Amino acid sequence: MGAVVAIVGGIGSGKSVVCRILSRLGYEVYDCDSRAKILMNTDEDLKRRLADAFGPSVFLRDGTVNRPYLAAIVFNDAKALATLNNIVHGEVKADLARCINNVPQDCLFFLETAIPVESGIDKIADRMWLVTCPVEERVKRIVARNGVTEQHARSRINSQIEVNTDNVDIIVNDGLTPVLPRVLDLLDTIDK
Repeated sequence: MGAVVAIVGGIGSGKSVVCRILSRLGYEVYDCDSRAKILMNTDEDLKRRLADAFGPSVFLRDGTVNRPYLAAIVFNDAKALATLNNIVHGEVKADLARCINNVPQDCLFFLETAIPVESGIDKIADRMWLVTCPVEERVKRIVARNGVTEQHARSRINSQIEVNTDNVDIIVNDGLTPVLPRVLDLLDTIDK
């Protein structure tokens, strides 16, 4: 394995922009949030544990997660969020481990997550690239992208633990600073 690089940063920081750049450059990126959604909708044991914790209304009639219902619970209750994280993170980490084990020895492996500390991914990654952006810009992005209120956007931001900036590489994605040159510079610093 060349290196496991985690692209981290809070919701609305611009991680996806960095990951799209990496994809365009030919790298695969494991998106923890997308994989969690897939697992929550398809893994029967995980679905049972979610229903036990949050009730049968956590699923729609088609068997998929009722995301607005679940979000209304967990983003207003720290204990409920911790319960959700405990249920889902183990499954995502197991899925991630299978993917990492299938990567050829000399390749880079990138993964994207908003919650590296809570999920334990900070312990898996060889390097972390922290994507940063001013809070007000993040709020605007979340409101525009997700169609939620400003209060809801701030609640989502506040529910995430800030990443310690020691031993991370910083990428500023504020809409003003060019991102591509920074990504290329960071790629050059990785021992493959």
